[in-house]
This record gives sequence, C-alpha cells and structure tokens, in this order.
Amino acid sequence: MKRLVSNQIVGPLAALLLVAVVVALTTNRFLDVGNLSNLILQVSIVAIVAIGSTIVIFTGGIDLSPGSAIALMTMVFAMAIKFGDVPLPFAILLVLLIGVLLGAVNGVLTAYLRIPSFITTLAALSAFRGIAFMFNNGSPVFSVHPKLEPIFYGSLLGVPLPLFYVVGLYALAFFVMRYTAFGRTIYAVGGNPQAAALSGLNVARTRFLAFVIAGAMAAVGAVLMTARLNSGSPNYGVGMELSAIAAAVIGGASLAGGRGQIVSTVIGALTIVIVQNALNLNAVPTSAQNVIIGAIIVTAVGVDMWRGEIGRALAFIVGPLTLPGQKGKVDQ
Repeated sequence: MKRLVSNQIVGPLAALLLVAVVVALTTNRFLDVGNLSNLILQVSIVAIVAIGSTIVIFTGGIDLSPGSAIALMTMVFAMAIKFGDVPLPFAILLVLLIGVLLGAVNGVLTAYLRIPSFITTLAALSAFRGIAFMFNNGSPVFSVHPKLEPIFYGSLLGVPLPLFYVVGLYALAFFVMRYTAFGRTIYAVGGNPQAAALSGLNVARTRFLAFVIAGAMAAVGAVLMTARLNSGSPNYGVGMELSAIAAAVIGGASLAGGRGQIVSTVIGALTIVIVQNALNLNAVPTSAQNVIIGAIIVTAVGVDMWRGEIGRALAFIVGPLTLPGQKGKVDQ
C-alpha cells in the first residue's frame, strides 16, 4: 500500500478519474463528442507550455513568465506574417528563436546572476507583456494567414493535430528525462544543488538550459494560440503560467525540486482543463473559477508535502484488515 501511494503517477491519475466522474455526473453535456473534442484542443496548449514549467520546477525553480511571453510572441508572429510578408515557415522559426531567447534571458538572470527565479520571472511577466503592448499600438492583429488555422484545427486520420503535438513533445521530454545524462542532471540539481556541484555537475548551465526549454515550449504554445484564433494580441496568455504550474503540481512535481514525472504533467493539465470545462458548462463566474483553481493547487501541494504520512496512515488502516500471513507482503 505504501508503495502504491508513493507511486508518482497514481495520485494524479486518481485525481483525474475522480474529477472526470464527478463532472460527468453533474452535467450531461460533458461526455458529448463535441465537448470531448474541444477538451483535446483546450488541453494541448496548456500541456505543452507545462512541459517547460515542469522542467524548471524539477531544477528547484519557478517560471511565472510563459503567459506574457506567449502574448509577446503572438504579436511578433502575427505582425511578421501580415505586415512583414514573412513566409509562414520562417515566421514559425522566428517565434521559436524568440522563445529560446526569452528563456535564455530568464536563465542568465537566474542561473548566472543568481537572482531568485521567482523575482526574475515575475519581472519578466510584467516586462514581456509590456513589450507586447508596444507592437501595433497595443491593438490585436486579426486574420493573420488563411493557412494558419489548419495547424491547430486540422486532423490526421480523424485525430486532431494538437493531440499529435502533445504526444510527440511529451514522448521526447520523457526520453530526455528518463534516459539521458541531461535529464538525470536536472533531477540531481533540483534535489541537492550543493551535492550536484560537488559531484562535478554544472548547476548553472543546467538551470539555464531548463529556462531555455521553457521558453521554447512557450513559443510552441504561442504558435498554436495564434493558429487557434488566427490573430495575435497582447492580452493573450493571461493566467497561462498559473495553469502550467498547476498542471505540474497536480501531476506530482515537487516545488522543492528534484522529484516528479514529466508524463504526469499532462494528467495534471487534463485535470485543470476538465475542471475549467465543468465550471464553464455550469456557468460558474470567472472569479469563482479562479478561487477553485487556487484551492486545487493548494490541495495538490498539500498532498505532495504529506505524501509519506498519507501512505503510512493508509498502510496502518489496511494492516489490521490483512490476514496474518499477508502482513509481510503489505509491509513490502
């Protein structure tokens, strides 16, 4: 029982199933095919951005800037195509490079200048959105490109394209975190940076690269958001950083760093989107939605902090119900 509870994917998966069952019982529109298809589209951007946020959290940092970075990059993307006549493939490459650059700025300030990531990315949250409002006099750019929407709304063999993006990027992230030296270094730096440094690992470079990856994932999110709405706006991405962090935390990533599974983040993202979808279906005001999402984050962090105590409590409860000859197996 203790081993089952300590499994990092069991808690997020159980929370997802519980939320899905409750929502399905409270509204008959949840299981509608159109609504489920919409959920896949909604979760794609949050899940992809959350990859970068999760990796930063694994290193013991935090990234509050993805939402504002997305707003900035949607404006650059839209204006480059519509007013600069930049071909669509080159515009996408430009946005990806800008995302890497924005992540590098956060990485340099945090890793090499040793400014706490909370302060660095909080400043970036304000600065990036402020820069976004400097483009086009702060006005949105509409009808960017006729071939842009199929990037988000297109399908392959009847499956929405965003699902392929999510599966592909999470498969790559899982491989890197599980089977490469860089992935193991991220966990080591987040778990104990002093011990990692004494072991010869480059702590500053690892943290820098984590923020670069976060910037790249925000750039992918910006491309998808621009494709979804066929527009760019300095108001896009509001609250995206909260959703991404919530997805990571609900997925079991420890805010202390060094623990978690990248695949569980997509479960957390899906949980967040299902909750938001249920609240929208029941016409819950936005203000109340923010309170509920905040409560979910606090609960998820509490479960993470008390994981060991919960496991021991469940083992104690189940123990007396076990046959005498099975006690050893339960303890194992």
